[in-house]
Amino acid sequence: MHGADQRRRVVAASIGTIALLVILGLIIGLVVWRSYRASIENGCTGKCLDRYTFAVIGDFPYSTKQLEELPAIITQINKDPDVSLVAHLGDIKEDQPCTTSYYREIKRQFDTFQDPLVYTFGDNEWADCYKRSDGNRNPLERLSTLRKVFVPNPERTLGQNSEGVQMQNRKYPENVTFSHARVSFGAFHTTGPRNGLVIWHAQQEPTPAQRAEVRKRTAADIKTIRATFKAARSEDQRAVVLFTQADMFATYFKSRADATPFAPIVRTISDEARKFSGPVYLFNGDTHQYVNDEPLSSGSEWLRTYRVRPLTNFSRVTIDGDENGNNYLKVTIRPDFSKVMSWTRVEFTTAAAARRASARNSPTPSSTPS
Repeated sequence: MHGADQRRRVVAASIGTIALLVILGLIIGLVVWRSYRASIENGCTGKCLDRYTFAVIGDFPYSTKQLEELPAIITQINKDPDVSLVAHLGDIKEDQPCTTSYYREIKRQFDTFQDPLVYTFGDNEWADCYKRSDGNRNPLERLSTLRKVFVPNPERTLGQNSEGVQMQNRKYPENVTFSHARVSFGAFHTTGPRNGLVIWHAQQEPTPAQRAEVRKRTAADIKTIRATFKAARSEDQRAVVLFTQADMFATYFKSRADATPFAPIVRTISDEARKFSGPVYLFNGDTHQYVNDEPLSSGSEWLRTYRVRPLTNFSRVTIDGDENGNNYLKVTIRPDFSKVMSWTRVEFTTAAAARRASARNSPTPSSTPS
């Protein structure tokens, strides 16, 4: 009898496990089916039902060594079978002359990306060009040249397989919007520090031309941000992704004056995010060290700085760059899951090789006799 009872318990447990697995499978199937039906009803078929992955880099190359490594890094990203788009968040140089020949060399290398490339300008390639180390150039003239070199075909991305994008103002062709996998993307041009309002050429204050440039560019940025959210709402997108160079929540800010130039941008994002039901992700460069946080959540000091109310759907990611620029951020959109995005940092093969070489060349600690 004891053996029979034990067999019955084993059978009952097996049946219970099978039933649980069947129920779990039905639940998962129902979730996937509902997501699929919702996608079809919203006009989403084919590729937009699949995962979509993009890579984010920036604040690179900063040195001669990094410039030499750039072709290998581009090749590595090109070989990643998951990546379908690349975003570069600006700063393609550090303290070196702002020459047109250098711009053209970077553009030549950018053209070797096989996937579409979206490039947002950084301060190092134009706003900092007044510095003696950068050639003592006119930043506004350099910005005009930057646009001519890097945006030869407005409303098209860079890259060998470029794709069409939307532009809200032809005077600011670097600001673009587009969508993939039910996510609305927007790239807009802000630079750190102070969005271009640093003092040029030993002046006492920003020049009138400088202020006018920032004012008009900020208005164009706001228009692009609003267009990104408008598309997200009208097309029933699941999330919004924003790309820009400036870290508008930087720990190096010493006074309100550092944040003030970004206030119209942050308030626009806050206003639009509040009217959007899905998650909003801001990707920026500028400060060179990876951060993933929610700077406008309840209790944040930035709420007071920018005079906005708390948000529950806003996240930002600062990517690694400069001396920390040893990886690309690989971001995957997952349209069939409640968490729309996930990401990981993928080490550059050049960085991995350097790390292994350093380990091989490090002296082996000698053992201490007992």
